[in-house]
Amino acid sequence: MPAGFIIPARHVPPLMARHTKAAAGYTTSSGLSLAQPNMAEGQFDLSQTADSEIAKLREEEFESKSGSDNVEGASGEDQDGERRPRKKRYHRHTQHQIQEMEMFFKECPHPDDKQRKELSRELALEPLQVKFWFQNKRTQMKTQHERHENTQLRSDNEKLRSENMRYREALNNASCPNCGGPAALGEMSFDEQQLRMENARLREEIDRISGIAAKYVGKPLLSFGPSPLNSLPRSNLDLAVGSYGVQPNIGPDIYGSSSGGEIGNRSLVGPTEGEKPMVVELAVAAMEELVRMAQLGEPLWTSRPEDGTDILNEEEYIRTFPRGIGPRPYGLKAEASRETAVVIMNAINLVETLMDVNQWSSMFPGIVSRPVTVDVFSTGVAGNYNGALQVMHAEFQVPSPLVPTRENYFVRYCKQHSDTIWAVVDVSLDSLRGNASSVIRCRRRPSGCLIQEMPNSYSKVTWVEHVEADDRAVHHIYRQLVNSGMAFGSKRWIATLQRQCERLASVLASNIPSRDLGVIPSPEGRKSILKLAERMVTSFCAGVSASTAHTWTTLSGSGAEDVRVMTRKSVDDPGRPPGIILSAATSLWLPVPPKKVFDFLRDENSRNEWDILSNGGLVQEVDHIANGQDPGNCVSLLRVNTVNSNQSNMLILQESCTDASGSFVIYAPVDIVAMNVVLSGGDPDYVALLPSGFAVLPDGPKCMAVTNSGINDLGSGGSLLTVAFQILVDSVPTAKLSLGSVATVNSLISCTVDRIKAAVTRENP
Repeated sequence: MPAGFIIPARHVPPLMARHTKAAAGYTTSSGLSLAQPNMAEGQFDLSQTADSEIAKLREEEFESKSGSDNVEGASGEDQDGERRPRKKRYHRHTQHQIQEMEMFFKECPHPDDKQRKELSRELALEPLQVKFWFQNKRTQMKTQHERHENTQLRSDNEKLRSENMRYREALNNASCPNCGGPAALGEMSFDEQQLRMENARLREEIDRISGIAAKYVGKPLLSFGPSPLNSLPRSNLDLAVGSYGVQPNIGPDIYGSSSGGEIGNRSLVGPTEGEKPMVVELAVAAMEELVRMAQLGEPLWTSRPEDGTDILNEEEYIRTFPRGIGPRPYGLKAEASRETAVVIMNAINLVETLMDVNQWSSMFPGIVSRPVTVDVFSTGVAGNYNGALQVMHAEFQVPSPLVPTRENYFVRYCKQHSDTIWAVVDVSLDSLRGNASSVIRCRRRPSGCLIQEMPNSYSKVTWVEHVEADDRAVHHIYRQLVNSGMAFGSKRWIATLQRQCERLASVLASNIPSRDLGVIPSPEGRKSILKLAERMVTSFCAGVSASTAHTWTTLSGSGAEDVRVMTRKSVDDPGRPPGIILSAATSLWLPVPPKKVFDFLRDENSRNEWDILSNGGLVQEVDHIANGQDPGNCVSLLRVNTVNSNQSNMLILQESCTDASGSFVIYAPVDIVAMNVVLSGGDPDYVALLPSGFAVLPDGPKCMAVTNSGINDLGSGGSLLTVAFQILVDSVPTAKLSLGSVATVNSLISCTVDRIKAAVTRENP
């Protein structure tokens, strides 16, 4: 025992009792001697220091107080005289008990009360003894894990030091290759610079590894700033053509995305320092679950015979993933889907798109609304997104004011599993802390995608969507679509991803014949037009949904076709005209297949049948840019030749797009002078737009037939049509909205709906 070490008074009697028994020659089997280790537990060694022995004695005394005391039977003299205090014998667990608890610990290190009671009955122990044994075992495992990590970090540090010393010696002993003499300082500048760069890279890597290890052992986290890649708000068009210059952002309002910690009028607070290790642990477990969900087949997933859709077996899921994120909250319904497809984008660019909040929202404008990066834990290792982890908030939407958005507060984690396989997973943090709202309306179980690199810059993507949501507020005409999983499921994510990747690939096309360029004189003008159309689509999709930032007012009645309006002020926004903007939207069901509705609305020859603002003038397509395999995926520049010769001709920018999940026809009047600048390759961000248009969705899974090119017209069901207009009612932002303006917009949208219904039902009797 070290000199000067004092044993606390509460430990003296057990220590004296043990030495007394040792001197007596081990007369009983229940006593434990310091000279004879207990081989059953394998936790005592003669080479331990006195500190370890005393710590062991404290543990045994603590365990004996948990209910394992075994009082030795008193002798006749003790019973008569009662002069001597009754001695306690410390009961040790048997080898069989330890083996059973060890095996149970491997399966479940955190048993609940029921499991502890059952284990105590099988092993003839008290539940409290079992509880303390598991507590001590977890502490022991954690200590061993920390020691192993610290040893590994020390080893890495020593390697770096030795390598640094070797480089220094090489520099000091360097010789001139020409004369053999000592090298001058100037002759080693390039090599020294290379060594310094390599040393800085290795130092950064060891610091990053230390930070990741600190998250598990509870030490302070290293602060990782956002990488230069994340700090540049790039659009998908810039990613496709390889341009990484800074682009003006749309703005952190309801029509764009942001990377701050504030959304709307609410500030989002990221996890505290104490919660960050739990977030990391949750993300790692979610990544493991996502990979298995993407790769496993039956019995976890079963295929539906009629269309081959994968259906999740809930009972098998609970057996396969018992931990998860906790039981399903009351009132929420589970939705799970899986879809696989090949997209024309390499894995690195696809991962970057998913991990950058601006690119992510641009890739999925019809699904993702108002995304925000709340906190960044790690930006990845070695210059890529492997190990990147960030906390985010977003709303997932359907383009209709009749379907409430699904608001989620989640962590996103990216990991490279091999040279050709990446995975990106989301999982809600509501189980950690209710940050988004007091009542949980939706939460994401591990969801995301597994990305496999393929030749020729293609990628195979397996998408898994697993959510729990409260859909009781969904309007009845959209309920079948939502309940089938087509509104928010993996099929919609994959279909949108395929279409958007085709759109980006069209920007890279260099073999376009000059006769097909039309009025666009250069590839730069083509890119500017596509970028302007991308902003128009994003603005339309963000403004038509039932987002938490929108306050829709129903003008009349209570039916599905009622017009809902919303106003906002536009001030100092170069992308929108200044003044009071009135948005109006309505959704309705049509007994016509979605493809016929889409073809009717995008055709410039039938535009004067529904477009009241064209005043019956002839609409002519000036230029056409195809951006996908389907003929309906294109950007068009239209000219309206008015009947009245005194009025100037009007230009309309229109984008139409379709895939297996739905279709859009979005357009906006544009100024002729501004469009000439864009056609010449000028900056399109300063062109003022007020997009209007249509969203066409199938009304359920049984109402359509799906092909690789989109929605086929062989289905027997109807369509869900959303009509949305944006109109500048006053150019003065401080002006008040008049009732006459509201009545005019209401009449305009109602008349447009009536014309569309009459036209499509006449063609489809």
